[in-house]
Amino acid sequence: MSDTELYIVCTDRDGEVHTLPALEGWRIMEIIRDNGLPIKAECGGALECATCHVYVAESWLDRLVPKSDEEDEKLDEAFLVKRTSRLSCQILMRDDLNGLEVTLAPETD
Repeated sequence: MSDTELYIVCTDRDGEVHTLPALEGWRIMEIIRDNGLPIKAECGGALECATCHVYVAESWLDRLVPKSDEEDEKLDEAFLVKRTSRLSCQILMRDDLNGLEVTLAPETD
């Protein structure tokens, strides 16, 4: 990655860390999915499911737009929700999120 390229750092469910190229305005869910990591993202970003659940690193939480009431309600359907839980479809990539660190949350069967 060059210094000018946007990227996120995503840890998969096996603990492997991936540096993924990102585009401004893209949903974090799209970045993860389009780079081949196993994220269901069944509703495609319509805020109708919780299958794009991630944990955001503590150091990044205050830089994100706060959760909407709708996102908070959908997180109730997710598995192993934590204080750092977010739906990755609700986080849009911006310059100030360059290097954002997320971890894929466990999926329900």
